[in-house]
Amino acid sequence: MTPTQRHVLLSLAAGWTLKVHRTLDGDKQYLLHPLDDAPARDVSPGAVEALRSEGLVDSNKKFPAATYLLTDKGREAVVALGEDAGDLPLTAWGWGEETGD
Repeated sequence: MTPTQRHVLLSLAAGWTLKVHRTLDGDKQYLLHPLDDAPARDVSPGAVEALRSEGLVDSNKKFPAATYLLTDKGREAVVALGEDAGDLPLTAWGWGEETGD
């Protein structure tokens, strides 16, 4: 896991919001929004795609700004990085609940 991927996972676990903003031309910009009024931070598309490919994050697939959330596997990865699972926010499917798939 790259430092950027780790930063994104830990930021999501801390309550930050990761969004991909799409323009009408199809361009994408990945922004990590902090909890305070600080400016959003750019995240490389490759880092987000790697997290998505590994099943650690998933989006709500909304246009023009999809929101990425931790999956259950993403929560497990954050715990493996040393974070307390009890303090983690919602995952893409709820509080670590099974999806029934």
